[in-house]
Amino acid sequence: RCISASQDFIKLGIQGFDELMEKGIPKGTTVLLCGGPGSGKTIMSLQILNNAALQGKKCFYMTFEESTERLKEHMEDFGWHPEELEKKKLLLIKKFSSFEITRQVEAMLEKAKGELLIDVKPMLFPKGFSPDIVVVDSLSAIASAFVGKEDTYRIYIEQLFTLLEESKATSFLIAESTDVATKLTVSGVEEFLADGVIVLYNIKRGNVRESAIEVLKMRGAKFQKKIVAMQITDNGIAVYPEQEVFGEV
Repeated sequence: RCISASQDFIKLGIQGFDELMEKGIPKGTTVLLCGGPGSGKTIMSLQILNNAALQGKKCFYMTFEESTERLKEHMEDFGWHPEELEKKKLLLIKKFSSFEITRQVEAMLEKAKGELLIDVKPMLFPKGFSPDIVVVDSLSAIASAFVGKEDTYRIYIEQLFTLLEESKATSFLIAESTDVATKLTVSGVEEFLADGVIVLYNIKRGNVRESAIEVLKMRGAKFQKKIVAMQITDNGIAVYPEQEVFGEV
């Protein structure tokens, strides 16, 4: 996908992260947030949405795992105020059932008699809400509902990426990686379709775990190619662009 010269960029407002990007993340791109359990993917996503909503952008968090209540509690733990943002119609957190999605996709495919032009929009985007920023949490949860139906999953994911692209929203899709070194996502199709990939590491050294972050790919943007230290603080994620992390990732 071509990123034009007059491209607008967005900053995430995460301490230190924006310094890794020359101008920011190109507006309207789809970015994978990959990492193992406890690496900070959900916190980073909520922080991105909170910062964007405070700037008056409409934000949509699609959760396939945690309840909306739990996610709001998460935000409050860091001193963010989801209820206020919801009242201003700047934040919408909605819970989806991945098994319900599977059923709907299969019904659509059946009806389309093999045509791949299915429209996943009504299943996902609420009527009358056009988000600027979207988070999908997580692709791994969706994939688990399509076990044994890999072709159907692939069609769904391709349609999801197309929908996000057409919506002009900048989107962040969480993917649980068991082994970041060899495979970032379940099927591999996601990293091929995404414009950007950000990897969050939870590195074990002796009996201590260290957090780190890396921008692996970002179409249409210049960024620093290095793995740097990161910390989950009381105010959210902080990135330390000067502290490079070496050793076994």
